[in-house]
Amino acid sequence: MDFSWMAWTWPTIAFFSFVACCLVGMMVWEWKDPGGGPRRGILTLDTTRGDRLFISLLGSAFIFLGWLLVMSTPLWGGLAISLVWIVFVFRYV
Repeated sequence: MDFSWMAWTWPTIAFFSFVACCLVGMMVWEWKDPGGGPRRGILTLDTTRGDRLFISLLGSAFIFLGWLLVMSTPLWGGLAISLVWIVFVFRYV
């Protein structure tokens, strides 16, 4: 597929595909196990699964932007930090 008309690169497509897969996965998870009641984490916020997904994706976007600002490419380091961030958010926030 040629995405040059949108000025998209393959990493950009992969990132947005990952976000779409996360949203579909969260939808299936909620369908299979409804509720997922709020819990209070270390930030003292009551968060649901959807809230934690949003926080982790937003944080990952800022991690990648910060990585690009400081280190430039390749983005493997930013990916590693983002994965640690996602696990942290879902476990402790």
